[in-house]
Amino acid sequence: MSNIDPKPIVRRQRAKTIAMKRLTKEELRIGALLYPERTYWRPKTRGECSNVARPCPYVSCKYHLYLDVNPNTGSIKVNFPEKEVWELEKSCALDVAKQGGITLEEVGEILNLTRERIRQVEVRGLMKLREAGGSDLVQYLTTRG
Repeated sequence: MSNIDPKPIVRRQRAKTIAMKRLTKEELRIGALLYPERTYWRPKTRGECSNVARPCPYVSCKYHLYLDVNPNTGSIKVNFPEKEVWELEKSCALDVAKQGGITLEEVGEILNLTRERIRQVEVRGLMKLREAGGSDLVQYLTTRG
């Protein structure tokens, strides 16, 4: 019998979605007063982005991991509701991609999703590639590992 303690189960808080259509007019008005729309500099290319301090402060960037905005409904999904932006270990999907191959568990931890959900997304992405005529790329991706 070994003296190694089993790894404790760590339960992460699930992502929370804020549906724009469920907000009251008063909540929308207060939000507009607290956070008026401003134009400010933010990176437009990967070259500009690579020199920005990490964790990345540009939460509105589509590659930022803190939140996702559904373009059809306007709903906002906060991926890490228990953390502030500056507490994220990894904040940019492009940084994660640059790092190279990682396991489904590592991807799940970075995105606050389960290993199974990551596997489902992977299968769906490979299917879309196949349908788009990228069978050579799918072959390359599935035989590398």
